[in-house]
Amino acid sequence: MIKIIDPHLHLFDLNKGSYQWLRPENPPFWPDKHLIAKHFSEQDLTLSSPLSLSGFVHIEAGFDNEQSWREIAWLEETCKRPFRSIAMLDITLPKPLFSQQLEKLMHYQSVVGIRHILDDNAQVMLNNQHTGANLALLADKQLSFELQMPLANTSAVDNLITIIHSTTDLMLSINHAGSPTADKKQQIAWLDNLKRLAKFSTVFIKCSGYEMTDRYYSTNWQHKIIALCLENFGISRVMLASNFPLSLWHGSYQDTWLANTELPYNAVLIQQLCFSNAAQFYKF
Repeated sequence: MIKIIDPHLHLFDLNKGSYQWLRPENPPFWPDKHLIAKHFSEQDLTLSSPLSLSGFVHIEAGFDNEQSWREIAWLEETCKRPFRSIAMLDITLPKPLFSQQLEKLMHYQSVVGIRHILDDNAQVMLNNQHTGANLALLADKQLSFELQMPLANTSAVDNLITIIHSTTDLMLSINHAGSPTADKKQQIAWLDNLKRLAKFSTVFIKCSGYEMTDRYYSTNWQHKIIALCLENFGISRVMLASNFPLSLWHGSYQDTWLANTELPYNAVLIQQLCFSNAAQFYKF
């Protein structure tokens, strides 16, 4: 049996949370958004032999971006499986307000870090006057930061590396393998910046989310991305994940994890990628 800790997934309760990004009238205007704009609970995380789900990491999903602790409270009330949670927190807030909200989040036992989606605004947000001090505070509290931005954005990576140099104990987890694409020019920039970030021992990378740029990506392409991450980060700093329920655009939860485990590596290596590294990084 292959044990799984899924280090990147989302659960939704559309009656309790706001989830503005899932509403049909709001961006992103994906034609297949309706397929994921539904209730998803931990009961939907079903795996069968040879896979066994031991735990998961819930990544903030826009439940309430103004009062992000509400999402954590909902999770801790409803989830029975072992899990950790990543809360939403704006890294550009003035430090006193950031600190106040961080303290509130730390009252919840499942919280191990925060995410603030950077994406196309990465350079501006990483260059904000408050960001460096806030991330330093995060590191001081021994919490991690989920980095969601395209690594092809060299200017933003420059800003990020400046922060890493000044806050050497900040634990970072790159989401969705840094958003690789099939575009040749972007691929070159993505790989170059991947190599730059891999030099820092506090930076980890999660491989998932390929369906966000290509609903019909091939398993061969997925495995190529994983291989490049392993080549640069090494076996101990790569985690495989699902990005459920967005992964349903491409395949079932079972199929997503089968593709993750059917890599040309031995069983010990597969177990590290699918379980041990996530257990260590997210403090299970």
